[in-house]
Amino acid sequence: MEHISAWKKYDAATLEAVEALCKDYRAFLDAGKTERECVKACEAAAKAAGFKKLVPGETKVKPGDKVYMIQMQKAIVLFVVGTEPLEKGMRILGAHIDSPRIDVKPNPLYESDDIAYLDTQYYGGIKKYQWLAMPLAIHGVVAKKDGTVVDVCIGEKDDDPVFAISDLLPHLAQEQMKADARSFIDGENMDLIIANCPLTDEEKEPVKARALKLLAEYYGMEEKDFLSAELEIVPAGKCREMGFDRSMLLGYGHDDRVCAFPSMRAVLDYEGVPAQTLCCVLTDKEEIGSVGATGMSADYFENIVAELVDAASDNYSELTLRRMLKNSSMLSSDVSAAYDPAYASAFEKRGAAFMGAGVCFNKYTGGRGKSESSDANAEYVGEVRRIMEDADVAYQLAELGKVDLGGGGTIAFMCARYGMDVIDSGVPVLSMHAPYEI
Repeated sequence: MEHISAWKKYDAATLEAVEALCKDYRAFLDAGKTERECVKACEAAAKAAGFKKLVPGETKVKPGDKVYMIQMQKAIVLFVVGTEPLEKGMRILGAHIDSPRIDVKPNPLYESDDIAYLDTQYYGGIKKYQWLAMPLAIHGVVAKKDGTVVDVCIGEKDDDPVFAISDLLPHLAQEQMKADARSFIDGENMDLIIANCPLTDEEKEPVKARALKLLAEYYGMEEKDFLSAELEIVPAGKCREMGFDRSMLLGYGHDDRVCAFPSMRAVLDYEGVPAQTLCCVLTDKEEIGSVGATGMSADYFENIVAELVDAASDNYSELTLRRMLKNSSMLSSDVSAAYDPAYASAFEKRGAAFMGAGVCFNKYTGGRGKSESSDANAEYVGEVRRIMEDADVAYQLAELGKVDLGGGGTIAFMCARYGMDVIDSGVPVLSMHAPYEI
């Protein structure tokens, strides 16, 4: 399929509207560097748009109502109830809000030769060497044994300190430079430097003692509180416009918040009462296989939809739920690898997605032999094409790299198990999974 630059396709007024949307997206990206922060931002936007929390067993809904539910502060589902019976299905937009990062381990704080560190474990598919010698921030929560939960965010304000993982100077790195990229640094050596100044009246581990003193002052933390903390290490700083023409965005977490944000906005900004119920699901844990209680492989999405069915009727029916899920259609939105001329050998150009050529649809993803791909039905692809072209939307169909090189999983096949129509869609991205993506 020949790609058509959206810059050429759209008029000035349309591009101005896109620019306004991108400005809002940058603010969302800066405010939501973790899944918890994204959920918090989404909930605030939903309340501002008139959405109400769906309370199981209490809330009743009718056509036109706007409701949402949250799963463990890490996933959120939004609904606009339609006029058609729920068993006719939903129009679903889905994306994930977790991104590759570095997590702080339980019991992480230690001192070695006058430097205090946090022990870490990387999360998701990263090139470990990319995270060395760059400014990093700490985001997350500390859940104390008394039940209080403290939000943590250090490294984002202009006057905040930042943190870093050190690298070896090239003068001493002859042996290191012989290693391949995968073994350039061992995961156990990616510990975060957090302090160097000792507590003067402390004889044993004085630098660690000073770090604990500061944590106690700022967050009321003691060392054991790390046991029940979720602290994520992410690149410090804001998303920036990139290029002389400011045509690109350089920032952390485009994968997959660049899909989550417009999915959210599409539902929040909907005016009127739809025929089919609208749904947006922003989920967690995709980068590690969509596992756990907040990943798409869990039953939380089905359970929340069941609560909507119950809220819409005085007589809950499991059959209505099953029909509702089966008769739904979904855009499973995740970023796609943009064709990169600097690494052209990794792509099959005829099947590649291009920057600035519009939303990208992937009939299938997976790897090698389409492993873990839902592979959308041809009829549904045809319907999506009609919708895009009738609305004069720039779009492209693509694969994720060469057949024997490419591959990547999404949440599509987990929703397709209900029998609904699902296709992968998203935004082409350069430097995917790097600390800063384009």
